[in-house]
Amino acid sequence: MRTHGFTIIEVLIVIATIALMLAAAIPTITSAYTNTSETVVIREVQTIHQAQVQYLSQFGEYASTLAQLGPPASGVAGPQAAKLIPATLASGEKNGYLFTITKTPAGYAVHANPKVFGKSGRRTFYKEEDGIVHQHWGAEPATAESPEIR
Repeated sequence: MRTHGFTIIEVLIVIATIALMLAAAIPTITSAYTNTSETVVIREVQTIHQAQVQYLSQFGEYASTLAQLGPPASGVAGPQAAKLIPATLASGEKNGYLFTITKTPAGYAVHANPKVFGKSGRRTFYKEEDGIVHQHWGAEPATAESPEIR
């Protein structure tokens, strides 16, 4: 008398099929996640730009550090901590990227580079006071000569 159920071969075939489907889907999911993370980083660079415009309006010059754009440790906001960006961004590290501001003769430049290239990001970003975000598909920091993001 035969019992009803699956043979070991049938179960192995189902497991192998599921494994093949996962192997095909995981790179797509990883790529989509990285694209989403990099989109958030671009938005953070734009947030820094908006904060710099506000800082210039309030204090007559651009901030030279992210801390100057961030919230004060205690007390009232001012030129050393204007409370224009969240503390998480003012720390210089967010979403797997390292953010820096550099003073330039014309104003400032923002750099966003992956903390671990290839893992936390595939691109580097750059933005000056002109508001245009530039990207570089590689570990080297993006510059004003890098392609614009459209």
